[in-house]
Amino acid sequence: MNSLTGSRGPSRRTVLQGSAAIGTAALITPWGTPLRAEPVRGGTLRVGMAHGSTTDSMDPGTWDSGFSILQAHTSNNYLSEIAADGSLIPELAESWEASADATTWTFTLRSGVQYHSGHVMTAEDVIASINHHRGEDSTSAAAPIVADITDITADGMNVIFTLSAGNADFPFVMSDYHLPIVPAQADGSIDAAGTDGCGPYAIEEVESGVGSRLVRHDGYWKPNSAWFDAVELIVIHDNAARQNALVSGEVDYIDTADLNTVHLLERAPGIEILSVTGTQHYGLPMDTRAAPFDDINVRMALKFSIDRQQLVDTILNGHGTLGNDHPIGPGQRFFNTELEQREYDPDRAQFHLREAGLESLDVDIHLADAAFAGAMDTGVLFAESAAASGININVVREPNDGYWSNVWMQEPFVGTYWSGRPTADWMFSTAYTDGAPWNETYWSHERFNMLVTSARSELDEDLRREQYFEMQQIVSDEGGTIIPMFAAYVGAHSDTLARPEQIATNWRNDGQRIAERWWFAT
Repeated sequence: MNSLTGSRGPSRRTVLQGSAAIGTAALITPWGTPLRAEPVRGGTLRVGMAHGSTTDSMDPGTWDSGFSILQAHTSNNYLSEIAADGSLIPELAESWEASADATTWTFTLRSGVQYHSGHVMTAEDVIASINHHRGEDSTSAAAPIVADITDITADGMNVIFTLSAGNADFPFVMSDYHLPIVPAQADGSIDAAGTDGCGPYAIEEVESGVGSRLVRHDGYWKPNSAWFDAVELIVIHDNAARQNALVSGEVDYIDTADLNTVHLLERAPGIEILSVTGTQHYGLPMDTRAAPFDDINVRMALKFSIDRQQLVDTILNGHGTLGNDHPIGPGQRFFNTELEQREYDPDRAQFHLREAGLESLDVDIHLADAAFAGAMDTGVLFAESAAASGININVVREPNDGYWSNVWMQEPFVGTYWSGRPTADWMFSTAYTDGAPWNETYWSHERFNMLVTSARSELDEDLRREQYFEMQQIVSDEGGTIIPMFAAYVGAHSDTLARPEQIATNWRNDGQRIAERWWFAT
């Protein structure tokens, strides 16, 4: 199945986008004619993907890989949407309104939205979709971000959410990729294995770890979007194979370019590089329950033993910025501008080893390139820099397939990547608070947990900023994750593809909405 042919010539361009600040909610319909070239319908978009596993599930509570997230946005819609400029806009909701204390939120739904099956969306669908992630027995990764919902009721096409405490960021939560709106079953649940969504494309076939094919939903409600006839997502873990597929014309777009060879790819005729700086960060989480990582001084010794600038220069080829062992990016609203940047310092690392009662340290780190692009090379460079501190790091290569189910959060020292979240509360609630399913270091900190809860409902912006500054300090100094670098999203595509002028920074693949927003040029 070949995509629409026709070339615009062998132009080569690298598109660089800066971080976009998250704006306030806009309650107007934002969709209009894209800005670049004249869009036409037709063709099959073929996407080569670096992520995807045989363990991937259709249950939205389990989605964690880049493959699952892109497929989710291609086949589903959400109550709210993060626009290309970083602002929050309505999607399946036409608008929303909060009570004075932000504990009650009323979402007014869009009328006449059709699922791929032909059924029309109702308020009961919204209730069932969100309830799938709630309750004491929930195993959903989204459970922490909906835990404060105490009740959901319907009043015609209005859905009313009651929260246990005020949350000024609640509409952002409804854009989380785990929370698509899907049909309710007779018993008020959803089909966790189902594929019926109301997004721009309907799933025609899917094979976990291999790929999927989706076809345009002719009943899609959103104008000036979904230009392709079909979309194919193809899992290609190997960097060279993925890039060769692009150069040879087997795929039209790759979600991840190998940073070690991206300069060579840029020279290929008809290929464009897309480099977008956002909140994506790479990390090396330690299980804080397991020795020796249960000792804060061991964790600090490792944090001072990694050469962050070397990793940005070598692993990212300059496509990124230094990380400071917390997950809030420099373009985000409450980024701590006063926190001293941690640097490579073998002497301070040795000091912390001595504080832990150690003269040297031997640890294994379990990595695979599925963790993030360049993870294996990161491990090797980390081992070399840590040797000067008396730390011997043994890099264990793990299989790419099944990494996220068999290694991540299973072994005590691993690699991870996060695309970040739109708000600091969202990021901390997803992976850092006590009991969060994706708390990958199993870290617990009473003061930190209290601050997260307090800041969430705080309306005073200055006080809220102080609280988030302190949270970043605590995570950086006491947490269990080494975050050495924030990485730009670097992908590549054929110049037969056209796109809007502004590219989203909240996720790779134009905010995971490439299938909805892009088209083939003529």
